Amino acid sequence: MLGSRIQAERTERGLTLQTLADRSGVSVSMLSSVERGAKAPTIVVLDRIADGLGVPLTRLLTEPQRMILRRAAEQDVVDEPDGWQRTILTPVVPGVNFEWIRSTLPPGCVPGVYPPYAAGSHEFIVVQSGTLTLTVDDEVVILGEGDSLYLAADVTLGYANHSDSPCTYYVAALVMRPRRPGLATRS
Repeated sequence: MLGSRIQAERTERGLTLQTLADRSGVSVSMLSSVERGAKAPTIVVLDRIADGLGVPLTRLLTEPQRMILRRAAEQDVVDEPDGWQRTILTPVVPGVNFEWIRSTLPPGCVPGVYPPYAAGSHEFIVVQSGTLTLTVDDEVVILGEGDSLYLAADVTLGYANHSDSPCTYYVAALVMRPRRPGLATRS
């Protein structure tokens, strides 16, 4: 439904009806009616709404995909300056803030500390091989091969491999709303 897609795009961006009205030049009452499905917008109104949301008009008109396939060759592999590597395993799904990442840290690598995700976010970490040292706020947690950890992801999180062997681990994160601009991506 068109109204639901508009509402999802607005909510994902943290916009109120008033803010979207100000950005689009479409009244709050019209926006509310469109989101509820009570009124069908003209193409001109819909184009203004898309502009206010900062999305192409086609994104509002197209039904979301029910399945997105990402082949291994299409995965984004990021070689970081400190010698560690991240592979983003999951496809990007509009409106779904979920990440599944595989990281490999060489011996002695300390990628850094990452800021908290939004309150209500969740993170799962599983070590495939090696030893991973996590600093969760001020608490140090050491995970070995096969160990897993769940945490509420509204914490400062540091990753490190203090061992003499490479460490490969997976992170699955469900982020409740988009990250604030300028914050680093977790490894």
